[in-house]
Order: sequence, then structure tokens, then C-alpha cells
Amino acid sequence: MKLYTAKSDTSAAKKIVADDMLLTKDMPTAAGSKMLDGYMSLFEAEAITKLCAAGYGICGKASVGEFAIDLLGETSYYGAPSVDGKLTNAAVEILKTDDAMAAVGLDINGSIRRAAAQSGFVSVKPTYGTVSRYGTIPVACSGETVCVTAKNIADCREVLDVLVGHDDKDGTSLSESECSRLNSASGAEAIRSVAVISELSADIDDETKAKLNAAKETLQANGVSVEEISEPLFAAARIAWNILMCAELCNNVSRYDGVKYGYRTENYTCMDDLYTNTRTEAFGDLLKTAILFGSDTLSTENYMREYDKALRVRRLVSERFAKLFEQYDAVLIPACSKAAYTEETVKADPYIAFSENLYTAPASLTGLPTVTAGGVQLIGKAFSENALFEAAKRYE
Repeated sequence: MKLYTAKSDTSAAKKIVADDMLLTKDMPTAAGSKMLDGYMSLFEAEAITKLCAAGYGICGKASVGEFAIDLLGETSYYGAPSVDGKLTNAAVEILKTDDAMAAVGLDINGSIRRAAAQSGFVSVKPTYGTVSRYGTIPVACSGETVCVTAKNIADCREVLDVLVGHDDKDGTSLSESECSRLNSASGAEAIRSVAVISELSADIDDETKAKLNAAKETLQANGVSVEEISEPLFAAARIAWNILMCAELCNNVSRYDGVKYGYRTENYTCMDDLYTNTRTEAFGDLLKTAILFGSDTLSTENYMREYDKALRVRRLVSERFAKLFEQYDAVLIPACSKAAYTEETVKADPYIAFSENLYTAPASLTGLPTVTAGGVQLIGKAFSENALFEAAKRYE
């Protein structure tokens, strides 16, 4: 098990660990893949620049699964993080050692939220476009978000305040006036009503169900109305997100061909061999599966039937959330179906990450903010991070 892919000496009083999806100039960035092993970037992620400018120090890079699309990091080229046979997350394990006050990473397929839920830590996935993605390894650009994980809400909120803001270098970045709505000084409306989606809380284990019930009871004890409702459309977000994520991933990793940078095979006699053997040798099985699925999705035969339909589902899910937020202030759901995954879990189902994202896909698909605390997720309307933090404090 390798928690750090690189370490850095810093004298800063407050230390941050960055995951291996964020570019750094003084440490390699490999995205958990053999393809980029040892790669040194000429520039750094905007998130890193902001943190350093604010006086924080980067203590190292945390290992991630290959291009961060797996459960918790088990597909990393540097080995699967595990403790006593249970899969864990490298950034979370680093936080447990007190090497850093928070971790900053790129949430693509929900691994950051799953890790926070299973460890009892706090994670925030902010509103899409409020934190710059400049200098991150691109995978699924329409939904991936720079996130913060910490042991408590106060630290999580503090680091998020540093990261939010408009960035001209990021074409998806929102205006400064919109980003400023996330600042803790701007206050928040109290969350008075919460919906629990029955379809997303049915097939969870007893420990996860206990966490969900504890959150519900605590909210109710603090005067928040909690109502369980049926919303089958949200379950369809998983399929739509898998289609869109793999389609975007397929395009984004096409740049890794062994020509300009990254791993290059020694076994080739022509350009076709160079491309094919390089990618075959350097990519893992889960990533190859996602690439093939994405390619098939974008084919002439399937484009309208699959990719275009997934975009329509994204719009429908977004509209349904908007309608739901007319009646409720937030949505409470699990972040995963199990309190822990074992190595045997992944061996039995190598593609479990594409089914476990049933719980994380709705927010990824729509770009809505989520706060994971107490082992559960609280999803709110755009720019409602402060309200989510305040509500989550009650059961943190």
C-alpha cells in the first residue's frame, strides 16, 4: 500500500495533501496510471496556486485509482490502499495520521464522497464551476469537480473558502459574483425540510442504514422536516452518468499515445503498433473497459441512441431537482451502499464502481453541491453550500 506518490517538505503551519489528479510543478503527477508514471508538469493547478498564496503548504501527493474512476483507489498503479483487508482511500489515511489538515482532490466518479462517508470524515463537492479545474487531469469535464475532505466541517469550510472564485483559465468557471455566494461570510438560509429518496436508500447494508437513520433523527430533533419520497428518475442518473463519463474519458485519454509524453512501449514497428501497444501495456483493465464503452457510445450507430439520450436524461434530472427544491431545501441520501469494501468485493465484481455510483451520480450529473458528513450525503440547490454545512453540523 502506497499512500503518498510524492512528499514535500513544507514549513507551513497548515498542510494540505493534494491527490494525484492535480498538477504540481515540484512533484510528479501520474493520475494513478503507469501511463504517466514520473510525469512532471511545467505548471500547477489553480487550486494549488491559491492554497500556497493563502499560506497553506502542500505536504505531498496522495495516491488515487487510475484516473480516479474506481471505488476508492484500488486500481492505482502504485497498489490498492487497504487496511486489514478493507479497501481505503490514500488521502483519508493520510488525514488520519495528522500529516495534513485537509485533502484536495478531483471528484469524478464519487470516490472522494465514498471515502469520506466510510471514514466518518467530511467532504464537500461544491457547485460546478465555482472552483477552478485548471491544472487538473481531465477525465469527465462536464461533471468532475475539485473537492475538499477534512476531519470536520470547520476545516473543510475553511479550505473551500480559499478555493472558490472565478478563473479566466477555466472555460467552465462561473462569475466572481456567483462564486462569492459560497463564501462562509455570506451566510446561509436555514434548511427546514429534507427529502429522502426511497429508491436510493433501499439496497444499503445495516450499518449504512443506521447512519442514514441517525442523520434523519438528528435533523428532526432539530426542527427539520424529513420526508421519504419516491423519485425513480434519480436512479436513472447512474446510467446517464456512466455513458457521459466514459464518452468524455474516451476523448480525454486519447492524448496518451506514447508519442509526446508518458509511457512508450518498446515493442513496435509502426505507428499503429506504437499506439496500440503503448495503451495496452500502460492502461489498466477498468480504464480500458471505460474507453471501449465510451468509444462504442460515441459511434455513429449509438450516438443518438445512447449519448444523446444521456444528455436528455441529464436535463430531466436537473429539472426534477429544481422542482423538488421548490418543496424541499435539500435531499438526503447515502454516499454508498456499504460501510466498507473488501478486496474480495472488487474481485467478485471488477466493475462495481459503475454500479455503486448510483448514489453519487445524481450530483455529478447535475453539478449540484453535496456535503458528506456522518456517513451520508446532503445535496442542495446550486450555491447552497453554507446551508448544507450548517445542516450537516447537527449530525456531524
